[in-house]
Amino acid sequence: MASTPSPSSYIATGGAFERDASYVSDRITKDARRPEHGPVDGDLWPVEPGRYRLIAAAACPWANRTLIVRKLLGLEDVISVGMPGPVHDSRSWSFHLDPDGRDPVLGIERLQDAYFRRFPGYPRGITVPAVVEESTGLLVTNDFPWITHDLFHEWQEFHRPDAPDLWPAELRAEMDEVMERIYTEVNNGVYRCGFAGTQEAYDAAYDRLFTALDWLEERLTDRRYLMGERITEADVRLFTTLARFDAVYHGHFKCNRQKLTEMPVLWAYARDLFQTPGFGETIDFDQIKAHYYVVHSDINPSGIVPKGPDPEAWLTQHGRG
Repeated sequence: MASTPSPSSYIATGGAFERDASYVSDRITKDARRPEHGPVDGDLWPVEPGRYRLIAAAACPWANRTLIVRKLLGLEDVISVGMPGPVHDSRSWSFHLDPDGRDPVLGIERLQDAYFRRFPGYPRGITVPAVVEESTGLLVTNDFPWITHDLFHEWQEFHRPDAPDLWPAELRAEMDEVMERIYTEVNNGVYRCGFAGTQEAYDAAYDRLFTALDWLEERLTDRRYLMGERITEADVRLFTTLARFDAVYHGHFKCNRQKLTEMPVLWAYARDLFQTPGFGETIDFDQIKAHYYVVHSDINPSGIVPKGPDPEAWLTQHGRG
């Protein structure tokens, strides 16, 4: 999620939303080796406990993934975390919730400082999640799909003993297909609805989103998790969008055919994950709502933040065990 100038800046020709998917594609790998999967266009950095700081705003679904995976794998004492507040301006995410408005480790007021230290005048969005080298304050990477991938594959020496296998080798091919559809149709699909610039673009985006949600509702009818009976990276990637659905996307982004609470299988699945250690404690509904309803002033010019829905509903029995 970029440090947003305004939603209108994301609207492409024809009124359809297009995400700028160009990221700093450096990777952190064991012994700075060339990875088997993913981009290697940038530099390679070595896995080293205590060297890096993950900057991940609680409001952002893309950053939320990294917070969940870090907890699931037990990397809290290996990679530190800094958390910008939910409300930012056109320049950058800022650390306005920290004492003196600065990240206590990096000493910076804005994430922009780490980007500019590495790339003076960096021209793209200042996005989270981002990994910053603590000693130099340099941005390492903001390539969010590969940050969580590498936390699993490259940092295994430092995982807790009972860490889940988030990328089962025997399921990799199918999981890649499932995650691609989740990304294009759901994770990005809600934004395609919310930032549509024409009725035609919105209608098409709306239909695509709910076609995918119907597919997920059916897929999860006879399996506990997306890939079977154990949690994988695919579940992490879907969960962060579902967690924001009723609080933000249903109303603010006009994804209003149904609420999540009206999709019985997906709602039970989402509560199952929320109540699983590593998931629910990363969700801050107040920050989530503050971000979307305040920062997206083109969509919500009043800046009024809704009080509901009641987060206690996430703690009700889900029956998925």
